[in-house]
Amino acid sequence: MTEETAVPVRPTRNRRQVWLAVAVTQLVLAVLTVGAVTLAYNTLNGNIEDGETINHQATKQPVAAEDAGPMEPLNILILGSDSRSGDGNDIDGLGDIGERADTTILMHVSANRKNAYGVSLPRDAIVDRPDCMDADGEMAAGAEQVMFNTAFSEGGAQCAVQTVEALTGIYIDHFLVVDFNGFKDMVEAINGVEVCLPKEVNDTEHNIFLPAGVQTLTGQDALNYVRERSILSVTGDIGRMKRQQAFIASMINKVKSAGILSQPLSIFNFLNAATSSIEVDAELDSVGKLADLATQFRNTGLSDIQFITVPIAEYPLDPNRLIWTEQADELWARIMDDQQLGKDFSATSIGADDSVGSIDEPTQTPSATPTEEPSDTPTTDDPTDEPTTDPDEEAAAEAAAEARRQAGLCT
Repeated sequence: MTEETAVPVRPTRNRRQVWLAVAVTQLVLAVLTVGAVTLAYNTLNGNIEDGETINHQATKQPVAAEDAGPMEPLNILILGSDSRSGDGNDIDGLGDIGERADTTILMHVSANRKNAYGVSLPRDAIVDRPDCMDADGEMAAGAEQVMFNTAFSEGGAQCAVQTVEALTGIYIDHFLVVDFNGFKDMVEAINGVEVCLPKEVNDTEHNIFLPAGVQTLTGQDALNYVRERSILSVTGDIGRMKRQQAFIASMINKVKSAGILSQPLSIFNFLNAATSSIEVDAELDSVGKLADLATQFRNTGLSDIQFITVPIAEYPLDPNRLIWTEQADELWARIMDDQQLGKDFSATSIGADDSVGSIDEPTQTPSATPTEEPSDTPTTDDPTDEPTTDPDEEAAAEAAAEARRQAGLCT
């Protein structure tokens, strides 16, 4: 053979080393990513204590909603514990005073997951509490004409759930208990929640000081805001419930609108704060179960999430106590039939899409001097002219504004 045979060019040793380094780096990154996700999952899962199986006093009824879809409606009882035990909970130096339900909200989620509404249940409402079984299987004796929140103090979340079921007939699917420190941590995890105070709070008795106006509250200030009931609202605890509804609505708005659900670090911080301080039932006692529940809300619009207070009246024997009115029975029926609130109940509701409002500006006094000369030509009203506004809608809007004012919210 007279011509030399061509020999293929082989990768140099340096090029082989580069490709090997790249491959090893990718493998290490993959392992670290899987490890980080696993560690995060295990950390969050380890935060959650084993849940309790609910001892029900109501029977789950099938709902024949027209567009229910493959899922069933959910009823979740959310309880805010005022326990001073545990890190960060002794906020006022009272020490261990037991545990009561400072806040109770019955959250109904429609079967099609297109709307949800929360119903605040006043802690000072007078009810007949049934016998109930606590988490340890011990029976807590019932009592007549006692405050609603005694159910939680007598038998914990279990007794609170059973009491609501007995009083309303509504089957409670899940419960969730949050303490003071957990609330503060969750607010911190999303960098605060926007509120509007119509006036300054200078409450020396409870050591609560907040400026007036629109602001973002974090930590202890956020907790002070939702617990304050002597200065901001003229209706005391009733107004405080309304402010709690507004705060939660604003919190939901921020979580959904600010893209927090798409930020891994923010999600981890929020879940870490939540799972470190919540008590849940056995059906929600893992990150996977909580995440599955959360993803069911992805198609629920902000305008479809509302908060109201159960219809109430003054307790005849004590003006400092409340009772549920007969209209409450209509609300329970709506929940059991998986119906929306309707105009009667939603007229003074607070939605997750609502603005926090602004401080009312003083109205200007109209000038005594007419701006135009009166005309000699008489004017005739056209009888066919329709009113530009609906009187019922105007009345509803004014009622909603008045409810906000009495609760210490901006309008």
